[in-house]
Amino acid sequence: MPARPTRLDNARVLIYSHDTFGLGHLRRCRAIAHELVGRFKGISVLILSGSPVIASFEFRARVDFVRIPGVIKLKDGSYTSLALHIDLEQTLAMREAVIFETAQAFQPDLFLVDKEPLGLGGEVGRTLRMLRARGARTVLGLRDILDAPEALREEWARKGALPALRDLYDEIWVYGTEAFYHPLRGLDGLDGVARKTVFTGYLRRPPLEDTASSRGDFAGLDGLARPYLLVTPGGGKDGVEMVASALGALKGGASALVVLGPFMDEAPRNEFKRIAENMPNIRVLDSHARIEKLMENAGGLLTMGGYNTFCEILSFNKPAIVTPRRAPRAEQLIRARRAAEWGLVTMPPEDDEEAGLRKLIEKLPAQSPPGENLPEGMLHGMDAVCARVVALMGADARAYEVARA
Repeated sequence: MPARPTRLDNARVLIYSHDTFGLGHLRRCRAIAHELVGRFKGISVLILSGSPVIASFEFRARVDFVRIPGVIKLKDGSYTSLALHIDLEQTLAMREAVIFETAQAFQPDLFLVDKEPLGLGGEVGRTLRMLRARGARTVLGLRDILDAPEALREEWARKGALPALRDLYDEIWVYGTEAFYHPLRGLDGLDGVARKTVFTGYLRRPPLEDTASSRGDFAGLDGLARPYLLVTPGGGKDGVEMVASALGALKGGASALVVLGPFMDEAPRNEFKRIAENMPNIRVLDSHARIEKLMENAGGLLTMGGYNTFCEILSFNKPAIVTPRRAPRAEQLIRARRAAEWGLVTMPPEDDEEAGLRKLIEKLPAQSPPGENLPEGMLHGMDAVCARVVALMGADARAYEVARA
């Protein structure tokens, strides 16, 4: 029987997402926020985000957001202001002030920080200390894979992340399973961290509800043969090579819907649309606010294998081909290799991607969906997150379990 909402009257959850690149952090935080308000009456969730596209997303009742000044990550790994003609130090100072003042005014019972233990440039450190002094519970949420161990070790040493894990957080949630991957394995100085680390499982995505605005989900796609292959590089900023390979492999082949993503640069975006004009089996969209609906209706997926897309592959039980990025982080490559080993996705050979991709696309209709190889409990992440919220807020966890039964 589906979980029935229980009550967490007047409870407040503040979620921080630094959002310097792509859509991944925002989409994960939004999914958690929607799950919380869907299960618990009386709870309110506020998301702090630097994403420039957050206003284009729909949010459920009792979920709202505060947009902090945006920054963008450059190819050399450094950051710069996204829209303001001021230096990065000033931008970070404004972000830190907005985060702190918002937390003071909102007075959350629980503060959930996504991925960055101290936030971008340490911008949530002061807020964490203030909220802990007030008695709020603090949680760091980590995706299943952060980076290759040696790269993460250097990065976290430089940022002073390990002391923050030990001293500023009540719990650390890993949105995955330890059997699939342990993101902190191989790091030094984790004494006291393991006991407060919770592997939740992956975050299942429910089917999207049909609404008045959903009538346009398939606008402009008349004539697209079904079932179609959905090609999505996520935010699109680093998806140019992936889309180019996909269009090359799709010439004269399968019906496909390509969603470029809101952050793809204008020049490649226009070039892909020009190429697709001569491919009657292909439709190209700039972006889509309800891409989950496109996934639900697809025959299969071709993706770069970011965390959220991987959750959706598993949730919607879609056969999928993954062509991961390899830099600046090894996260997608590690996840894709591991998922392929488990029989959850396929992956083209790394030395001949386009030719291998064409063969995999041809075989996709016969490819087993991931559900055939999915271990029991791998997709129970939302259940675990909600249970931990109840426990951390001092509510009766047993009452929550009864409500779920």
